Amino acid sequence: MTFANVAGMTRWGILATGHIAARFAEDLRLVPGAELAAVGSRSAESAQRFAARHGVPRAYASWAELAADDELDVVYVATPHAAHHEAAMTCLAAGRAVLLEKPFTLDLATSVELVDTARAAGVFLMEAMWMRTNPLVRRLCELIADGAIGTVTGVRADFGVAGPFPPEHRMRARTLGGGALLDLGVYPISLAHLLLGVPDQVRSWARLSPEGVDENTGIILGYDSGAVATLSCGMVGATALVASITGTTGRIDLPEPFFRPGSATLHRADAEPETITDELVGGGYQYEAVEVQRCLAEGLRESPLVPHAATLEVMALLDGIRAQIGVDYS
Repeated sequence: MTFANVAGMTRWGILATGHIAARFAEDLRLVPGAELAAVGSRSAESAQRFAARHGVPRAYASWAELAADDELDVVYVATPHAAHHEAAMTCLAAGRAVLLEKPFTLDLATSVELVDTARAAGVFLMEAMWMRTNPLVRRLCELIADGAIGTVTGVRADFGVAGPFPPEHRMRARTLGGGALLDLGVYPISLAHLLLGVPDQVRSWARLSPEGVDENTGIILGYDSGAVATLSCGMVGATALVASITGTTGRIDLPEPFFRPGSATLHRADAEPETITDELVGGGYQYEAVEVQRCLAEGLRESPLVPHAATLEVMALLDGIRAQIGVDYS
């Protein structure tokens, strides 16, 4: 895939210095017109170490200092999700555009607050649901819209990791939004939402850890159209990380990992299977950066690929599922 240049340079800041922040920094090198200009952390040592490793000119020892940098056009927030709300609010209050890692926050109410704040301030805000900006996923959505597999009747997807996670790990910390649902389940749920929209019925079950977070979760989304999404997530065993989209006249299979695919297999009725490929450049984070820069260049306040409404609808689903399985982050 080739990237279109945007007018001028887009100056990026990264808030946080962990693994995901590092991967984003590497992929940002692939984006024409992107400049990684600053990094911020709650630790001066961490910020300086990240800056040295990735060639970042400015390192800040607080989120507020990073947000106050008027030479930045946009900040990518890559903290663990329990800190998303505070970090994003800090940036929005300073008038800084924000690309915020998924899931947006721990619950719908705080996600709505972020969206309302961004809209009131006229500042760009987008969830970093990179799956929705993946070029192959976008191509498959176009094929489905054009009737390649008829009407979608079913979606299956799973995301499970092996673990085990020690008791002190954030994945087991209830107050940090631990468990499989927000970290992993957001992907199969987002895929079903992308293809089928908001369900009319939700049924879910989970085994909880001693800390009160979900370890193994099954979800069924039902639609008045008759469509069904069968989804799972967990942190007690590595699953295949695949997905399948069934329609009235065909099927599309997505290989591992379904949320960052470089190929897919299209099965049409009475036809040989067709392999669809798209060169997957880098780690896949650059596509969301390209979308942010396109939106900023066009003066948009939200992305049509990852609209606020979609983010909030998925957050509402996550809230509802948590209520059913008995996970409370308060």
